[in-house]
Amino acid sequence: MNTDIAVRDLHFENHHSIPVAGRATLGIAEERPRLSWWVDAPADWQQKAYEVEVRDAADRSIASLHGPVEGQESLYLPWPGPALEPRQGVVVRVRVRGADGDPSPWSDPHLVERGLTAADWTAVPVSSARPEDPESDRRPSILRREFSVGVGVVRARVHVTAHGLFELELNGQRVGEDALAPGWTVYDQRLRVFTYDVTQRLRAGTNALGAWLGDGWYRGRLGFNGGNRNLYGSDLSLLAQLEIDYADGSRQILATDDQWRSAPSPILFSGIYDGETFDARQVPAGWSEPGFDHSAWEGVSIRERDVSTLVAPDGPPIQHMLTLTPVSVERKEPNRVILDFGQNLVGRLAIRASGIPGETIVMRHAEVLQDGELCVRPLRLAEATDRYTFATDDVESWEPRFTYHGFRYAEVAAPPAVLDALEVEARVYHSAMERTGWFECSDADLNRLHENVLWSMRGNFVDVPTDCPQRDERLGWTGDIQVFAPTAMTLFDATGMLSSWLKDLSAEQWDDGTVPWYVPVVPGREMWTPIRPGAAWGDAAVLTPWDVWFASADRAVLERQWSSAKAWVDLLERRAGEDRLWTGDFQLGDWLDPSAPPDDPAEAMTDRDLVASAYFSWSARHLAKTAQVIGRQGDADHYARLADEVAAAIRNRYLDKDGRLAQESQTGYAMLICMDLVDGDLLAVAGVRLRELVEAADHRIATGFVGTPLISEALTRTGSHDTAYRQLLERGCPSWLYPITQGATTIWERWDSQLEDGTINPGQMTSFNHYALGAVARWMYSTIAGLEPIEPGWRRTRFQPRPGGGLTWARASHQSPYGLVAIEWSLDHGRLSVMTTVPTGATAELVMPDGSKVDLHPGTTTTVSSLALAQ
Repeated sequence: MNTDIAVRDLHFENHHSIPVAGRATLGIAEERPRLSWWVDAPADWQQKAYEVEVRDAADRSIASLHGPVEGQESLYLPWPGPALEPRQGVVVRVRVRGADGDPSPWSDPHLVERGLTAADWTAVPVSSARPEDPESDRRPSILRREFSVGVGVVRARVHVTAHGLFELELNGQRVGEDALAPGWTVYDQRLRVFTYDVTQRLRAGTNALGAWLGDGWYRGRLGFNGGNRNLYGSDLSLLAQLEIDYADGSRQILATDDQWRSAPSPILFSGIYDGETFDARQVPAGWSEPGFDHSAWEGVSIRERDVSTLVAPDGPPIQHMLTLTPVSVERKEPNRVILDFGQNLVGRLAIRASGIPGETIVMRHAEVLQDGELCVRPLRLAEATDRYTFATDDVESWEPRFTYHGFRYAEVAAPPAVLDALEVEARVYHSAMERTGWFECSDADLNRLHENVLWSMRGNFVDVPTDCPQRDERLGWTGDIQVFAPTAMTLFDATGMLSSWLKDLSAEQWDDGTVPWYVPVVPGREMWTPIRPGAAWGDAAVLTPWDVWFASADRAVLERQWSSAKAWVDLLERRAGEDRLWTGDFQLGDWLDPSAPPDDPAEAMTDRDLVASAYFSWSARHLAKTAQVIGRQGDADHYARLADEVAAAIRNRYLDKDGRLAQESQTGYAMLICMDLVDGDLLAVAGVRLRELVEAADHRIATGFVGTPLISEALTRTGSHDTAYRQLLERGCPSWLYPITQGATTIWERWDSQLEDGTINPGQMTSFNHYALGAVARWMYSTIAGLEPIEPGWRRTRFQPRPGGGLTWARASHQSPYGLVAIEWSLDHGRLSVMTTVPTGATAELVMPDGSKVDLHPGTTTTVSSLALAQ
């Protein structure tokens, strides 16, 4: 046995599990889940074969041993045994062999368990029988059920979902750590079921299940101009099925039915936008424990069950990920304080405090201050206010359940004695993705910029990739994630989350191929109604699956989204017609170009029809590449020709005889360069004109959502590397670093969300947490550090550091599907030293500024010195 080799991070599909001693992978939908892992091995060791051991989860006896299977691949390998039956759990281990045939130790054992199918459900949705006006009565209910458990329990699982949001308790203790479950999907087509192991929580004799319910996205206020309620339904209902297996082979099922009881919740109100109001005096003591007297509680109403909508999660749940404490507390009045957490974050406050029964503590939230007070105008009609009423004079702890806020500052109002002893922390919530990207360099402002991008992703990856997390919006805008996905997939493993969201995109896509502006769809203002196809936004149907695949190597994403992607490009082909140019339709163009007037962010410098046609060509080209990957050669040929025809039409329509755009803009030339619309002499002209436009603007930003992710790459690709650095390092407004000079800790929606005099931009759209303009972080990895994948899944990496801007060192690393890939470089008297790390199973090339190239092999760490040509 070769003990120098270790198999790490064994997981199934895109469910990242941990060893059996911890949380397992429960309730999956896949009958034959694919396996992935990475190998920690000495330099130059290569996997030549692997073995998979599958044990029965009940008694751990070996059910089957598969292999050795020859091959160097370790990603998305086929399930080795019989298909998993519903409820069946198995424990899996993997070991690998090198050229000498000596096996590694077995990996840690991982439990994977399939969930229920539609035929396995006996539970029915239950909700309060209390009469309510669904337009005005927003007080939810709590539900409970007692039941008896015998001896000899060997396995217990509870499968649960809800219309609205839920938290489950068993015998007085919370079940699971997930927040805002079951999250936000297109509920009438995809309602996620969560599965929890409660084996150790049951006791022989009487037990009790209890459930909290909240409005959430299902029936809470959602959308613009005050929003709409009851978008998906007016009921709050729980669907739960507890299954208990005994040593004698029997199974007990406790399902939601008419035996459950309900009562008004201590949560008097909860909403995603507006916060939560909680009266602790109305908590029935011991209500989720056995023995509680619920004789005064009401019965429940049985709702219609549609098991066809029930699905297993594809990605991670929302969870509490980080905790921050205030960096300052300012007493404004005896009964009011302002807390500064030093970081714009997304989550909730958790308090420990004591007061007189009936006293209330009120917590308001905002991203910025104006004249020393909370500036809530950017929140529009979102109240973002939590209220807690004390039940006793003892110390009480509380955190809201069914809301979240985007904030750096919080105002807490309460009687002075309450504030004197108040303990408070901010708990950060987002989808529990694994962080995969790290960057640092010799410029502190660039490091802060990277942190701002990271924090904006955290704040907006709350089950759905949203535009902003604080105001009365928080929608899954397709254009935002389309431009940001490559960056997102560098910073975090968002494969599962984005794969799930793309399923919702397909579900919301119209029969003619139109992709909505945001997914899931909610009623929009006049500008967004009716839904129309829009360039850059609708192209998420094609480009985002490609970005997810290229980062993860999960080909199934491309296969699953093929029909959606094809429908989008086919729609554009019909709308463009014979001249191959998409013109004349409503477009957002280069949204939020800084030259656009505050009341019309689409009125940018770049011709909107040029943006539309450029994206048409770009998506057609990516659809052709997608077809190539999934083995549809005829489609690959067709869409490649279509992309070429559109590109030729763009050149004929928009370029003059000298190769210049008739309506010149930084975004226009960046699209020509980065979307492969020009080559040869025309590419050179575009590069020269782009550099001249950037220099004429004093290296300040002149791009919006479309151009900003492309501008640095376009300059670098056409030989204006120094100009790209100067633009990145510019600190005047508008620029990437201007917000840093203003104290920003996240990426802003507008380049000037805060004006130079410290006042807040008067525009209706003024978010201080919007990740789209942070897509430049990808260039920081690929160019400053010199780290980028050139084959799917980082199977092959290009290290190509390009120093500039006065930087003296930089380093970046990425936890790739094959393991850690990393680079670190430093400059000393003009000599560049580079150190790289290549994981087992991958290869790389190192390209130095002088053009020299070195091939790197798995597991190697290399140091190369060369004269730096760009500084």
